[in-house]
Amino acid sequence: MTPPHQRTAPRPPTPASAGSGTGHEAGTGTSTPAGSGTVTVEHHQLLAAAREAFTARGVPEARAATAADALCYGDLAGLGSHGLFNLARLYLPLLESGRADPAAEPRTVTDLGACVLIDSERSLGLWSAAQAMDLAAERAGRHGVGLVSVRNATHFGCAGYHTARAARQGMIGVLAGNCGSQRIARPPHGTLAMLGTNPLSVAAPALDDDHPFVLDMSTTAVPTGRIRTAARRGEPIPAGWLEDAAGAPVTDPAAFDRGEAYLRWLGGEVETGAYKGYGLGLAVEMLAALLPGAGVGPAPDALDGDGRPHGRDEDIGFLALAVAPGALRAEEDFRAEARSLFSTLTQCPPADGHTRVRYPGWWEAERVRVRRAEGVPLPAHLYDELVALGLLPRAPRTAFDAGGGV
Repeated sequence: MTPPHQRTAPRPPTPASAGSGTGHEAGTGTSTPAGSGTVTVEHHQLLAAAREAFTARGVPEARAATAADALCYGDLAGLGSHGLFNLARLYLPLLESGRADPAAEPRTVTDLGACVLIDSERSLGLWSAAQAMDLAAERAGRHGVGLVSVRNATHFGCAGYHTARAARQGMIGVLAGNCGSQRIARPPHGTLAMLGTNPLSVAAPALDDDHPFVLDMSTTAVPTGRIRTAARRGEPIPAGWLEDAAGAPVTDPAAFDRGEAYLRWLGGEVETGAYKGYGLGLAVEMLAALLPGAGVGPAPDALDGDGRPHGRDEDIGFLALAVAPGALRAEEDFRAEARSLFSTLTQCPPADGHTRVRYPGWWEAERVRVRRAEGVPLPAHLYDELVALGLLPRAPRTAFDAGGGV
């Protein structure tokens, strides 16, 4: 196994980006990091490490390869809150506790051709969501549209990883997922947590095959993973992500897992659009969970809560949708007009004279390109964790380098 590169010095915090929206989370990860800086590891080593972790817990080889690819995509694209950070905190405990069945065979409940209802049987969501999106694309190829509704699922990682699978086939992909029976966010004017972060992703062809449009968002201001990675690094978060019981901003990310702070909806205050984020969250709950008969957040036992997050991210529901533009019009015309649309956007003059105008998914694609070639920078504490699990070799503890990765 090729040893990782040397550690690099920590970089100053950068402004938050849109990031990944997938919001079903477990664990707290609120301790101060023992190590600082980063360790750069080759992408193929990360894939092998994750695959080994999954196969050692009974996941079949082919599924483990897909799951590892989905998980490591988070680190590759710069969405670390949904990458290997979650391996020991979420996925391994799911498998070891039996809450996820490593070899489960999803069961088709209803098949109408263009529409399919599947019981995932608690299979590993990193794999089953990829399978569902591939099935939706296959049906879209036959019928123009493919809709796969899934219940009894588990956490599926970065939603954008899955929708991009459809975009690479020249299709529009949509993925919406709830958090099962886990309640994280309070409705506007409410005192009890009722809904999850309820991620939504849309992907489509754009400038070229390597830079698809990929919107991947939570319907809350950020997913819980963003809060917990900031807490793990010991860094404050921007005002607007969390609020206290009275609605005042909270910038200490550790307050979330202490039960002293609550996620805000997209839009912030009611006066500035919180009902838009809240409404999107409810729309996802209906499409992803109510439709297939999965667990929902606003169930009667939600009224027994004390305001803090409660319930478990079990019986997750999600909807995978693929649309084949070529079934409705000439595919080459759609692709040409998509290129024109996104090319026009990128040619918009920057307001500050130098920051380039781009679209969701472009920057992530650039990080993927660079990190595949140069390696993936992992936080030192995460690297140490993977070493302790026996998944990566110990890197030489040489002098700090100047960089910090892309």
